[in-house]
Amino acid sequence: MECLFGITGNGFTLLAADTISARSIVVMKGTEDKSRELNAHTVLLYTGEPGDTVNFAEYIQRNIKLYGIRNGIELSPKATATFTRRQLADSLRSRHPYSVNLIIGGYDAKKQQPELYWIDYLGAMASLPFCAQGYGAYFCTSLMDRYYKENMNVEEAKKLMGMCIQELKTRFIVNMPNFKVQLVDKDGVHQVEL
Repeated sequence: MECLFGITGNGFTLLAADTISARSIVVMKGTEDKSRELNAHTVLLYTGEPGDTVNFAEYIQRNIKLYGIRNGIELSPKATATFTRRQLADSLRSRHPYSVNLIIGGYDAKKQQPELYWIDYLGAMASLPFCAQGYGAYFCTSLMDRYYKENMNVEEAKKLMGMCIQELKTRFIVNMPNFKVQLVDKDGVHQVEL
């Protein structure tokens, strides 16, 4: 019942994740944070089995930070996504594979451009201008496809994200009142309101 969204624009990536933790017909928590800040310019959003998601996200977060400490350099969003995809693919070949779907978004300071990666639980990865994971993808991918344009400004991207969230509130049977929205640009990661 989880929804993750990502949109790239002119010099930024806008990411949103719902804050509901639910199982079957029971809502267990309404303040679940489904994101991890991997470094100053990269954010990971995750969805899937509750135990797997938190364990995998913390594992990736700590390994990315360790790489930065050891080598004195921050990984780009593409390098982070490639490392994450490889870890997920390797876990598939183990006795306990992770059941996790991911969106990795960020800003590449060297190339001076935003990047967004969609990764599923089978280790498939795609670089996209916009993407969605979870049940929200069924409702909002077509909406993003219609209204997305290259080099959107922040206000246009926030409006599109708001349209996606409103569509979920209108059409989806599960009530998702709150979303955590983050903007990643050359200055780092910022929490924003829609």
